[in-house]
Amino acid sequence: MIRLHDTMAREKRPFVPANRNRITMYVCGPTVYGRAHIGNARPAAVFDTLARLIRHEFGANSLVYARNVTDVDDKIIAAAQAEAVEPSVITERYERNYLDDMGALGVAPPTIAPHATQEIGPMVAMIARLVELGHAYEAQGHVLFSVPSDPDYGALSRRDREQMIAGARVEVAPYKRDPADFVLWKPSPEGVIGWDSPWGRGRPGWHIECSAMIKAHLGETIDIHGGGLDLIFPHHENEMAQSRCAHAGLPLARFWVHNGFVDMGAEKMSKSLGNIVTPAELLAQGHRGETLRLALLSAHYRSPLPWTEALIDQSKTILDRLYRTAGDAAPGQIDREVVEALSDDLNTPAALARLQAIDDAATLSASAGLLGLLSESADKWFRGGADDVAIEDRIAERAAAKKTRDFATADRIRDELKADGIVLEDGPSGTTWRRE
Repeated sequence: MIRLHDTMAREKRPFVPANRNRITMYVCGPTVYGRAHIGNARPAAVFDTLARLIRHEFGANSLVYARNVTDVDDKIIAAAQAEAVEPSVITERYERNYLDDMGALGVAPPTIAPHATQEIGPMVAMIARLVELGHAYEAQGHVLFSVPSDPDYGALSRRDREQMIAGARVEVAPYKRDPADFVLWKPSPEGVIGWDSPWGRGRPGWHIECSAMIKAHLGETIDIHGGGLDLIFPHHENEMAQSRCAHAGLPLARFWVHNGFVDMGAEKMSKSLGNIVTPAELLAQGHRGETLRLALLSAHYRSPLPWTEALIDQSKTILDRLYRTAGDAAPGQIDREVVEALSDDLNTPAALARLQAIDDAATLSASAGLLGLLSESADKWFRGGADDVAIEDRIAERAAAKKTRDFATADRIRDELKADGIVLEDGPSGTTWRRE
């Protein structure tokens, strides 16, 4: 039986889905205004592994996994204005990059990937319902959720009122009835992306997006809601309040599952702090996507994960050993102890330790697949390092050709690499590459 740590209950509980034939999981996905960093990849890898476990335990078609794309946001608008392009240019670029980066780490696409800009109707309907029930109000073109109208507000984060107001970094605005109230809908000035609504032309607040998309695609109460630890407050607290109030007190999720931070020192990794490294950069340095995946799974998902070169090197060494043992054996039966480790609140360190003790190639191959590992042939894995050096040499040759304005040679090298399944991406910091 799978046991998961439920943030709401503050303990591990047996995972018994409401309907074992249609298990529902929603994970907060990317806001596509910039390249994802390796910390953004942790929830993608963690919940991909949980999805694999659920499908192993309950059946290949048992899980409906939704991961949203936030493609309307103030940061997106600012990035578009800085480049003098439409917001869709920004969002399509960085969503494509996100999918490429996560794909390189062996993260399978979710069942559903709802986009905020395509879900405005359900958002407007939910906001209208909250207004009708007295849980939201209109003020100066905004619609705000009334926090005092929900007596259970704060149940997830367990913060007192002053902590909640400080933690949310709330905007002080004269139109708010209460300092803790948060925006569901805000006006869009001329020239800024927006949609018509009963409250005027505007765009949704961040929190309402997830509540509306969950209701539209998965239902009023889902089995698992996942995301990073930083989302507990205010994002998930606000989601929970909106949905509970709109749906006659029904809980939004039966389990709340949160992963810990990736850090490069004392602080969590974040774009605002500037202490980030991206999967694209790491792949361009010659690290394999599977190596990065193992590194992300090397610590328990709820624990902090210090990101170091030593961690990457250790992960590569472990994979080399596993590939030597597994060879090119066809997958056999999955090892019971690996399943037991993962079933104990997704204990990936214990599962990885067990993998290294398995000496049967077929069992190892099948068991590693449950963590998204040993996805290549051993031959390809051990040839990959040499290939990577050769690819980097070709990219350097192309850069030298471009520098001397020999664009015919540069184009020829790009075409030759593409024919070998290597896609080049030129950017401000140089050329990165990925395998198709």
